[in-house]
Amino acid sequence: MAPLIDMVFILLIFFLVTTSFVKETGVEVQRPTARTSETKEKTNMLVAVTEKGLIYIEGKTIDIRSMRSRMLGYLSETPDGSVVIVADRNSQTGTVIQVLDECRLAGVKDISIAARKKDRE
Repeated sequence: MAPLIDMVFILLIFFLVTTSFVKETGVEVQRPTARTSETKEKTNMLVAVTEKGLIYIEGKTIDIRSMRSRMLGYLSETPDGSVVIVADRNSQTGTVIQVLDECRLAGVKDISIAARKKDRE
């Protein structure tokens, strides 16, 4: 019985180590398309902006007024961290700009806006 339990723990550790942990925004958005979009290999923080102007980080709604403090906390944990803003194609530009501005004011250097790769026409 002991070897069987050992084997189960070894398999559990193997799957935990090999699993890719992907942070999601917690909300489904319709990303716009762009011909010049590029795939980003490593993304540390995803910020979603919905069509209704709601801002989500890790599945939780966040107010724009607490965005800067959230980014400062994130940068204290991950100094070279990057942020990707995943905005719905029907979201208001003003809200996206506010999120972008708060990230910059907090000191985030690597900020991107997510888009789907547009098919060749």
